Amino acid sequence: MRVIDLIHKSEKTAFSFEILPPLKGTGIEKLYQTIDILREFEPKYINITTHRSEYVYQDLGNGLFKRSRLRRRPGTVAVAAAIQNKYGIPMVPHILCSGFTREETEYVLLDLQFLGITDLLVLRGDKAKHESVFVPENGGYSHAVELEEQINNFNKGIFVDGSEMKITQTPFSYGVACYPEKHEEAPNMETDLYWLKRKVETGAEYAVTQLFYDNRKYFDFVKRANEAGINVPIIPGIKPFKKLSQLSMIPKTFKVDLPEELTHELLKCRDDHEAQQVGIEWCVKQCKELIANGVPSLHFYSVGAADSIREVARQIY
Repeated sequence: MRVIDLIHKSEKTAFSFEILPPLKGTGIEKLYQTIDILREFEPKYINITTHRSEYVYQDLGNGLFKRSRLRRRPGTVAVAAAIQNKYGIPMVPHILCSGFTREETEYVLLDLQFLGITDLLVLRGDKAKHESVFVPENGGYSHAVELEEQINNFNKGIFVDGSEMKITQTPFSYGVACYPEKHEEAPNMETDLYWLKRKVETGAEYAVTQLFYDNRKYFDFVKRANEAGINVPIIPGIKPFKKLSQLSMIPKTFKVDLPEELTHELLKCRDDHEAQQVGIEWCVKQCKELIANGVPSLHFYSVGAADSIREVARQIY
């Protein structure tokens, strides 16, 4: 069953969360621990991120450095398959433009289809750390819409070279990302909504938001999206505030604002434990308001926050 069907058929506000594949050289056990913490809330699906290769520099000790490419978090496809097989929970891997050619994407789609994983989250992805602006791979894509078009053609049985598949399997369905406070590269919200509409018109069945802490910005975004003719479910992406260092890190990293009321309470905190409790209380309040306003689902970003999410979920589900 597709993610969009799981959301629509849920008798209550659906619950889902996102995880990262383990760092290269580490095991999968910590991921299993996160899932064990959160599966009591009956997640409809679990997202798993995909990470591009980056350039790293090795000091050769003679004043010279060797540049090579490294993927710090490989294994998205294998980890997704392992989790789906172990828990029976649908997995939704991220598919990126960033760092991938169209041929590499095709091989990923083939592998996922063989494994029975046919829900995706389609993203352009972030620019490489060594780049000042996003640069697609040679033979890759600049925008998620182009990646959607490749997936659509794959679903029709057409490879990137134009040849036809002998046998077609279960088609992929997919969602996309959206930004209630605007993507950092968008010149204005109107342009951001234009691209979201393009992604929906190309085939996205739902959109998941970047994390936010001010529900007014989510409600305003959904209203503007609906007025622009975007009528797919827009799922709020949520992450409980946890550490005092996040007061500066979250706005810098995610380009989102922290509400004055939340900031005021956090500045009273003496340590991270107190900040975590404030974060849980704020998140519970935030989620209850979203549920009261009929959101179809809540999607939690679990990295470093699984214990807080468990406490929030216990209070709202």
